[in-house]
Amino acid sequence: MPVIANSRPDGSNALEFAFALSVWQSIFALPMFLHELSSGKKGIFNRSLARKDLVRVALVNLATGMMFGLATWCYILSMERAGTVSASIAIQAYPLFAIIMEVLLLHRWKTVLETVFTLILVLALYYLGTCGTWRLQGISMWFIAALGVPVLWSIAHVLIRQELMYTPITPAQVTFFRVILSTLFLGGIFVVKAQADVSSLLRAELVWPAMVMGLFYYTELLVWFHAMQHIDVSLASAITTPWPAVTMVLAAIFLNERIETYQVAVFCVVGTSVYALLLADSKKLGIKNPDSTRHSRVR
Repeated sequence: MPVIANSRPDGSNALEFAFALSVWQSIFALPMFLHELSSGKKGIFNRSLARKDLVRVALVNLATGMMFGLATWCYILSMERAGTVSASIAIQAYPLFAIIMEVLLLHRWKTVLETVFTLILVLALYYLGTCGTWRLQGISMWFIAALGVPVLWSIAHVLIRQELMYTPITPAQVTFFRVILSTLFLGGIFVVKAQADVSSLLRAELVWPAMVMGLFYYTELLVWFHAMQHIDVSLASAITTPWPAVTMVLAAIFLNERIETYQVAVFCVVGTSVYALLLADSKKLGIKNPDSTRHSRVR
């Protein structure tokens, strides 16, 4: 996705592209949403669900939809300004922020070993932000914007996971509501901020990258929300650690980006730290059948 984002046509700004790909996400999310309803899988529309639960789910979806919309904009912007590789590695701070949010929102405290590897992860990201110099003035606002993406993701995903665990809402419904609300949020900002002609989104050179990005992003979301039914957000995010390595290779091939030694070094440290957190978390949880645990809670 970072490579697709930075392959968009010249002249298209980050907000325009974020809105366009969100529109395509909504289009791709609609068939699965309608299929579930037609097949009798009501999910959140089950009449037995209490009104207070419906209100809570609606508020969570509204809040997280706006968070995801802002995160999508930051994602595209940081890839463009901070660079595909650096921004991709920065976004791997996601497990760090997921751990923090689980502590603050769910009171799931971490062990000493997890804290140590979290601090190593923070130092590695600081080193990356200073472009391998350790000098504070080397950190750019665009690198900080890249860190804003996992902050928003972690808050929203922790909230959504609680709904997936304790209500009958389905991953397809979560994905549909998420992309629709994000599209409306970004669309409002796009029209107000840019005072733009929406027909500009129909330019052929913009439609194709937005459509491909929207398809990949929708697929990733659907799989992600299925995973979150069974494991913690911090654990799920840790499993995805290797993706910046793939981004490095693709960016070098398709975008002619230079891969710096410090970027490779930081990736190795981040990867090792995240997998250490993954191992420590899995040993601590020791859940043999998380699927049955979820179903009992929903009932």
